[in-house]
Amino acid sequence: MHKVAVGTVDWNARREDFPILHEQAHGHPLIYFDSAATSQKPRPVIEALRNFYEHDNANVHRGLHTLSSRATEAYEKARQRVAEYIGAASADEIIFTRGTTESINLVAQAWGGKFIREENVILLTGMEHHSNVVPWQLLAERIGARLRFVPVLDDGTLDLDQLPSLLTPEVKLFAFTHISNSLGTINPVAELCAKAHAVGALTLVDAAQSAGHMPIDVRELGCDFLAFSGHKMCGPTGIGVLYGRAEVLDSMPPWHGGGEMIVSVALEKSTFKKAPHRFEAGTPNIAGAIGLAAAIDYIEHIGRPAIFEHDSQLARYAAERIKELPGIRVFGPKEERGALVGFVMEAAHPHDLTTFADQYGLAMRGGHHCNQPLMRRFGVSGTTRASFYFYNMMEEIDRMIEILHAAARFFK
Repeated sequence: MHKVAVGTVDWNARREDFPILHEQAHGHPLIYFDSAATSQKPRPVIEALRNFYEHDNANVHRGLHTLSSRATEAYEKARQRVAEYIGAASADEIIFTRGTTESINLVAQAWGGKFIREENVILLTGMEHHSNVVPWQLLAERIGARLRFVPVLDDGTLDLDQLPSLLTPEVKLFAFTHISNSLGTINPVAELCAKAHAVGALTLVDAAQSAGHMPIDVRELGCDFLAFSGHKMCGPTGIGVLYGRAEVLDSMPPWHGGGEMIVSVALEKSTFKKAPHRFEAGTPNIAGAIGLAAAIDYIEHIGRPAIFEHDSQLARYAAERIKELPGIRVFGPKEERGALVGFVMEAAHPHDLTTFADQYGLAMRGGHHCNQPLMRRFGVSGTTRASFYFYNMMEEIDRMIEILHAAARFFK
């Protein structure tokens, strides 16, 4: 029996905090290897949501009564908790959104709409999630700006030798992922941010796959924007974060107009609040923010360094074991990788393979993972992805390999 020994964390005890892990699928114990799509939720997060709705539910900021005051206090405490979690200089640099996708669209529309011009270039990479491609395509089409892409090498890492010819003074923004959601590649964020700033470009980091798995300090990384989603880090769906450096946020116009983001409204003209409230029009996801703060408390109690080491061991072990299977192609770096493994089995389409695995209680994801350009780069229509979190165990990977062997025999 294989064990992951990291510090003094009792990983089996952590599993017990997740009620859903006791579920069955098709009569088999659930093995949940789809945390890159969304993580499961521990009891403290579920209880935080229930407590809010049972005891404090009211709209924030605009009410003077007791429940509104309590809701507002909890909501703004959640903002402060997020700021501490990622090392922001102030809670005012934290904007609550629906998720990574909305955070990136906010930057593209509000910052990009004001500062990107026809002669400018937006630099991306060939491994970006569609959420960090399509908003920039829409902006570039509207304004006439150009997109460039850092190529991906055969080993799943970025071809940084191409950076001097791509990251030129015409580039106004370099937007890239921290950890690839298909390859598991961990990009050198601080180095890329420094090189971007050297040519006068701002940076946006997609931290959807890293925020719940490893320590992040935005000031050490040197990024101008950073986006992530609560639902991939034990928090609720429908809540996300956009971090922006204060001076950059202060230079940006609003994106959505409505209540809460204004100072005053006349029939002819309105004036707007400072960040972050300028970018949070309407009633926010109050419970979601409170649930995200509870998720952060839970993750921090375990410790992100321990989580990262645990997840890395699982990913490395899985990548090695999967190679035992016939006709298998594994994608991504051979050494350090994020908490996932993408692969293709020659005998079966990813959709067929994941459907087969589900019959045995194994939840994986098959398809292009919102990475169609990356899939084309590697000559495949999609992959099967097994993604892990701290509530997963080595024994579950062993069971996955048994199921995949059965699939290889079945499809052969």
